[in-house]
Amino acid sequence: MAHPKMFDDDDPRLARVRAIALDLPDAAEKITHGHPAFSTTKVFAYYGGSLRVDGAWESRPHSLLVMVAGDERRALLEDARCYVPAYLGPAGWIGFALPAPRASRRAWDEVAELVEDSYRLTAGVRRVARLDAWAASAGVGGRGRRPMTPGPMKQGR
Repeated sequence: MAHPKMFDDDDPRLARVRAIALDLPDAAEKITHGHPAFSTTKVFAYYGGSLRVDGAWESRPHSLLVMVAGDERRALLEDARCYVPAYLGPAGWIGFALPAPRASRRAWDEVAELVEDSYRLTAGVRRVARLDAWAASAGVGGRGRRPMTPGPMKQGR
């Protein structure tokens, strides 16, 4: 039996997440367990999550689930916007409450950073090398951080 759809295609937060995630090399979207999932060969982000609060399930429909490294995970879980999601939490994933669709560029750049970091942990060395090559050719600093404007990676694929 298929899971019911647990998101709205017209959700502006989902549109922002899609623009970020699908701009990465070979990224694709699929629906799994009723939620959009973004992946290459492995999933690197889910839109929407849930957790147990006092024995009851609590839905977090406007959140992003991403894989994070150990030290970063500990730091992020101190942030009130973050939580340990059901099922995936024990495997190193965190949930992050997404900002409002019209929130500052800085707020959405933070989301892009979380998505990119999760991608780097799951995508494999060749895809990460392509991301880094794009960043170097575009003159983007850091670990390949790209501007929030979607689209520049698509041109080089």
